[in-house]
Amino acid sequence: MTDLAVHQPSPTDLRHSSLYINRELSALEFDRRVLQQALDTRTPLLERLKFLGILAGNLDEFFQVRVSGLKQQLAAGVVERPADGMTPDDQLKAIGRIVRELQAQADRCLTGDLLPALAARGVELLDVSAVSSAERAGLDRWYASNVFPVLTPLAVDPAHPFPHISNLSLSLAVMLRGDRGDERFARVKVPRLLPRWVPLGEGHRFVPLEQVIGVNLEALFPGIEIVGWSTFRVTRNTDVQIDPEDAEDLLSLIQEELRNRRFGQVIRLEVSPRTPTAIRQMLLDELAEEAPGWLGSDDIYEVQGVMAAGDLLGLAAIDMPELRDPPFHPGTPPRFAAARTVFEALRDGDVLAHHPYDSFASSVERFIREATEDPDVVAIKLTLYRTGADAGIARALQQAAERGKQVAVLIELQARFDEENNISWARRLEDAGVHVSYGVAGLKTHAKVMLVVRREGDQMRCYVHVGTGNYNPRTARLYTDFGLFSADPELAADLTDLFNVLTGFAQPASYRKLIVAPRGMRERFLSLIRREAEHARGGGTGRIIAKMNSLVDQEIIAALYEASSAGVEVDLVVRGICCLRPGVPGVSERIQVVSVVGRFLEHSRAFLFHNDGQEEAYIGSADWMPRNLDRRIEAVVPVTDPAHRATVKQVLMLMLGDNRQAWELGADGTWTPRHPAPGDPERAAQWILMDQAREFAARVSGSVSAIIG
Repeated sequence: MTDLAVHQPSPTDLRHSSLYINRELSALEFDRRVLQQALDTRTPLLERLKFLGILAGNLDEFFQVRVSGLKQQLAAGVVERPADGMTPDDQLKAIGRIVRELQAQADRCLTGDLLPALAARGVELLDVSAVSSAERAGLDRWYASNVFPVLTPLAVDPAHPFPHISNLSLSLAVMLRGDRGDERFARVKVPRLLPRWVPLGEGHRFVPLEQVIGVNLEALFPGIEIVGWSTFRVTRNTDVQIDPEDAEDLLSLIQEELRNRRFGQVIRLEVSPRTPTAIRQMLLDELAEEAPGWLGSDDIYEVQGVMAAGDLLGLAAIDMPELRDPPFHPGTPPRFAAARTVFEALRDGDVLAHHPYDSFASSVERFIREATEDPDVVAIKLTLYRTGADAGIARALQQAAERGKQVAVLIELQARFDEENNISWARRLEDAGVHVSYGVAGLKTHAKVMLVVRREGDQMRCYVHVGTGNYNPRTARLYTDFGLFSADPELAADLTDLFNVLTGFAQPASYRKLIVAPRGMRERFLSLIRREAEHARGGGTGRIIAKMNSLVDQEIIAALYEASSAGVEVDLVVRGICCLRPGVPGVSERIQVVSVVGRFLEHSRAFLFHNDGQEEAYIGSADWMPRNLDRRIEAVVPVTDPAHRATVKQVLMLMLGDNRQAWELGADGTWTPRHPAPGDPERAAQWILMDQAREFAARVSGSVSAIIG
């Protein structure tokens, strides 16, 4: 990776560009680690297919947001250089090269490895030319009944202008020849409402929908010679830009921006290998004309395998347990398992949950359900960042409001790619009498917090939850996240103040225990890092262990460099983007960076500071990125219970000791997979945590059986 080569800077210049890895290229290196899960023959076949689908979805989002941002800079003539010093043009060239490399590897993995291996196990994705005559007749009948009525062929000629091609839609470029021998072009959109993988009778045999359409084009163009057809796909700029000064009605403004998103500038054109050069050029010319300067020949990507490969996630979900990871059933946090109610459990002390090893349903959802049903609960307040399409929690809040409880919900309308779901639920909750707020102008609300107020005797008692993940049952089964439940009066007072900020005009001078962004979080983290450096300089022990999704912030990175130079051991578990360079002599020799990519998406944020033997641990919603520290409402909470602090530390140490699903970052920006040393067993942190959860559930089950017996 020559783009990320290290040049030795002055040891005191901790902001030198050579000490920082480019953000966009680091994001693509995470995609490379995802791809490795698909390439790894130790991974079950359908899980490998799933990772190819995840990779495709990641790249789609990367182009829609990150590449579009770079192109926007070029179109505006604005050059914003990140900490690493790369220009937008340099970044786009490097991105193009890396994406083509990833795409080629993914295509070879699918067509040369996975599809043949799946076919040997009874799962076939066939070319339509390979089906039997009887199966072809069945496909033709299905097409005539279910597909043909839905299709709308759009011709391009002097009387028919080039049609609008919607974002991420799969299309057929059809070449026709008229009576005079002149060639014409038509576009046929592959409908999203129909199954992408058309089943062939019994079993698990499928044909791509676009091929079924392609071999039946005569029905769409009767009497016209079909010269040929090929698939293509466009990606558009979908980054919603909201000016807080214009946001008098934020809901209406975002709805308008979502409508405009359909007409964003085209930034990528994907074509199949069989697409003729003339068609490629015609598509490029027509699409580039929409917004000059945004799309060029460098933005054409040839896909050898399956186009719109994110749809492979549907194929990977077929019911064949023998080709998937073994099932895992989460347990219930012990104190919740032993208590009649959540409130009873929390009066005895805090509860720390670690999802998905601890059940989201028997902890967070139970908390909300009991708060909804308990007649003594008078108020429920929480933040919703990603509601999801099937939002059971939002429905519970509806019911709580209908029962006369005061329910206040902060819904983040600008949660990228979840805006429409959030808008829909905002309206439904308002109709049910819920007090819905959209947060503070100019700031996204990313904090994961909940406050329940309960009448107990002649006083009100508050119960709280502060987490690292969204209140979303679906993602809670796939993402690793921490959540702290508590009846601590100081935390309750802090959350009361925070909700007053979110729903009103309050601005508390400080918080008692919570660390809240944007006011105070950056300064607090910097002071905690610098405190470790002071301990090390004074002859004590300095140690920082931090886990997050991304590490980008230059000021935080410079402070970590300074701490390392002072003698602090810094261990970082960073799932995705990392702009810090570990192992640079004189700067970051005491810093190691590890990334764990496995069955679950590592999403939890946790921070452990040794503090010369008086350890402090924190969990929360914030990564160490400028957007989290400066442009979002975030909440981080201290973990004060010694047993819970030990749990957080154990998870962090398991991640650092992983030699099966962990990767280690080098000073040159290259990620290297870890392998067990000769004679050492494999240690996969996620597997160990699942085994621990199973063992605990078995002990609990045995204890219950003994009591019943």
